Amino acid sequence: MVNAAEVLTAAEIARLRRKSNVAGALLVLHAWAVVAGAMALVVLWPNPLTVVAAVMVIGGRQLGLAILMHDAAHGLLFTRRRLNDGLGQWLCAYPVFTDMTLYRPYHLTHHRHTQQPDDPDLVLSAPFPITRGSLKRKLLRDLTGRTAYQRRRLQLRDALGPPEWPWRRRLARFRTRLGGGVLTNVAMLVVLTAIGSWWLYPLLWLLPMATWYQAITRVRNIAEHAMVPDNDDDFRNTRTTHANPLVRLLLAPYWVNYHLEHHLFLFVPCFRLPEAQRILIAKGYGDRMEVQPGYRAVLRKAASASTDRHRGEPAVAQHI
Repeated sequence: MVNAAEVLTAAEIARLRRKSNVAGALLVLHAWAVVAGAMALVVLWPNPLTVVAAVMVIGGRQLGLAILMHDAAHGLLFTRRRLNDGLGQWLCAYPVFTDMTLYRPYHLTHHRHTQQPDDPDLVLSAPFPITRGSLKRKLLRDLTGRTAYQRRRLQLRDALGPPEWPWRRRLARFRTRLGGGVLTNVAMLVVLTAIGSWWLYPLLWLLPMATWYQAITRVRNIAEHAMVPDNDDDFRNTRTTHANPLVRLLLAPYWVNYHLEHHLFLFVPCFRLPEAQRILIAKGYGDRMEVQPGYRAVLRKAASASTDRHRGEPAVAQHI
């Protein structure tokens, strides 16, 4: 792993690692405000076009919440650990049925062994490239809810534990694994029901989570590590992908596309990653870095195989 002190000055490290409670709070508030705004758009102008737009925007913010949970898992969302973990869990992870306490050790293992045999996320990048037909089928499964159904079914099975366990033990495990997610989602349904719009929960929370959120998570997974030039070079085993404002709205929220910079410097909060890239380029590292001009370019590479070498993939693997 790259030693930051060999690349950055002490002043640069100090500036890049600065966390901000104000920035963290504004990011979380922004995610939920966008969700509320998209829901309000459908309430005010209910038609198929606004529903489709809201599903895509909200699915993008659901990924955004997962990204903010990811920052919290690194201890970067807020300065105080209790605040960081509490808000990261209840306002970011649980609403999208993720658990930061389970995610953190898994994800840190990914960082320690990026693109190596012990990387738990290697299964996400190893199958590529695949054929165009295979990629289309995967995205179709995502957009029609089949991927979400598989993931939630396995997640529920894991949360309940083995059938031979006593029901009290299975219930205790369920509370630990999925209790927070169920509680926050019930709270959302109660709030929407109280304002007379209960239907927004299935239409504009569950539906985006089961469709658009799954598809863009797959695209992100592909862009970050699939078909990288060198699995053993820290500057080339992870990819940064340029994104315009529309792509950042719908697919790459909260600077998640700066994935190489995140892997190089784990101590940098998400909102400082663009600055980290500028510093690296100014120091002459630009030619060494794996950077692609956009997600379309990455997907073309991902679907460039004439035949598929791999079949199948873990239904619950979902790197953030």
